[in-house]
Amino acid sequence: MEAMILILGLLVVAFVALGIYVSVKVIGAASRGVDRTITQARRAVEDTTLRAKSYGQMGVVGELAQLRLSLRMSMRATQEALQTGVAEDASLSESLGLFQRLSVHGRELDDELRRLEREPDKKTVASLLPGLKKRTEEITRSAESLRWAARDRARQFADDDLAALNVQIDVEAGALRHWTTEEPVAGQQPDRSDERGPGPGQDPAGAPGPAQRQGNGPEDEGIAQAITAADPRQRTTYPWQKTARPETMN
Repeated sequence: MEAMILILGLLVVAFVALGIYVSVKVIGAASRGVDRTITQARRAVEDTTLRAKSYGQMGVVGELAQLRLSLRMSMRATQEALQTGVAEDASLSESLGLFQRLSVHGRELDDELRRLEREPDKKTVASLLPGLKKRTEEITRSAESLRWAARDRARQFADDDLAALNVQIDVEAGALRHWTTEEPVAGQQPDRSDERGPGPGQDPAGAPGPAQRQGNGPEDEGIAQAITAADPRQRTTYPWQKTARPETMN
């Protein structure tokens, strides 16, 4: 009885622990989903704000917004391309590591540009613009180099696979049309059965010859007896046959 109670208690504890574990996992997944949604929403709002500033404002503020917008778009496109490609091509893992190092410089530059947008001394900010543009161009050029290299690599693999597939399809199509490529085997004579002359006993027109029309062989006599009934009066008597009775004689 005590063993049964102990087993039931262990089962209850196991179910409770499993329920807590599942609840923690669900809450964590929901929390990550909420954080991801908030991040995407914040990113969309920032991108929209930067576009509005770059097109709606002139001077230093508009240039800073344009720099931030080009930097963010280039880094985001490269990150998506590398993360998507590394799942199919493991050799891109090194490129992804280089991009992560480049992202550190990109985030530092983005934070600096954000601070300068709120800087009241616009003259000092204007004097810093050439250096900021150069840094932005260097980072975006490196990001674009990684992105286009990954895309070219994926396209080259796709082209090679398509070329190999086309070769296999051509071979299979040729095998299916094998009769169009068959050649006569060396030493094989063509069938001339239709060119042979008339056999013995036949005239050139294919009609039976005189020997066939006479019908003097034993087989012809048997055929004639089968067609014409034999005369009983001409029947031959053999020693083993019984003598007919007188009452049966007509």
